[in-house]
Amino acid sequence: MNKLSATEEQLMGYIWDMKKAFMKDLMEAYPEPKPAPTTIATLLKRMTEKGAISYVLYGNSREYYPLFDKDSYYLAHVNDIVETYFDNSALKFASFFTKQSQLNREQLEELKKIIDSEIKNKAT
Repeated sequence: MNKLSATEEQLMGYIWDMKKAFMKDLMEAYPEPKPAPTTIATLLKRMTEKGAISYVLYGNSREYYPLFDKDSYYLAHVNDIVETYFDNSALKFASFFTKQSQLNREQLEELKKIIDSEIKNKAT
């Protein structure tokens, strides 16, 4: 799964949210100041070439849709980070993230609940 640039990821986020979208829908999703239509067209072309999206042609209009879901995309890239920077150890990554992030006590408690739930699920 190819890594998308930051601007491509932003556009992909809109496509994921909409499930299917025409160019005009994507233009409307952007906040002001909106990018030029040519910029969006270029991003869509690059994302199609990278295998991130495809489209159905209706006359001269293209309806774009994602070729993978958000979770699959982020998981693939988190796994790359874990492999590259944490000796392929999810435990080292989780430890680093927990210690270095700016999570407050409430967020850490929520994270603990998630971990406890996963431990319980693995036991059954």
